[in-house]
Amino acid sequence: MSEETYLIAGLGNPGSKYEKTRHNVGFLVIDALAREHGVAFQSEKWESLYCRISIAGKRVYLLKPQTFMNLSGTSVARFADFFKIPNDHILVLHDDLDMHPGRLKLVATGGPGGHNGIRSLIQCLGTRDFFRLKIGIGRPGQNDIHADMPVERFVLAPFAEGEKRLLEDRTGVLLEGIQAFIEFGDQKAMNLLNSIK
Repeated sequence: MSEETYLIAGLGNPGSKYEKTRHNVGFLVIDALAREHGVAFQSEKWESLYCRISIAGKRVYLLKPQTFMNLSGTSVARFADFFKIPNDHILVLHDDLDMHPGRLKLVATGGPGGHNGIRSLIQCLGTRDFFRLKIGIGRPGQNDIHADMPVERFVLAPFAEGEKRLLEDRTGVLLEGIQAFIEFGDQKAMNLLNSIK
């Protein structure tokens, strides 16, 4: 089963308070992917919401941890372990402060880069070797972005109108990149996604 099974986890914080915030971009993109496939997050397991879709004949689980960002790894690791999903079939979608808004980057490994959700995943999976799709949100104080706003407040604040439109513009290529990752592998997906600066 593991050969044909994938796990795509969007990171974010549960609850309406955080719904449209920058830190929840992983949830927003995975919600768009579920809508594209006509499914909804209705099942619950290990403090996460999940649903199942099929891409290119492969079984794909979509997961939204409900543990709050800093403990995301707990539910992702338990889910991957139960369904025997290998690390190279795990793709995590998350925000990235060090990339300007709208930039996309698919990577195969790496450290947490200051992201507590990724830190939790590394700890719980016991490896750095899982795929991450980083979605740039920018950093306060750079490129005219809210220089006076602390990082903690910035990531938990709603997207500005321009950022929201940019994310909407990027959603099509994000979904195309995820499809390519499952269907053709990481290199084709990287060629597509990493060209979006």
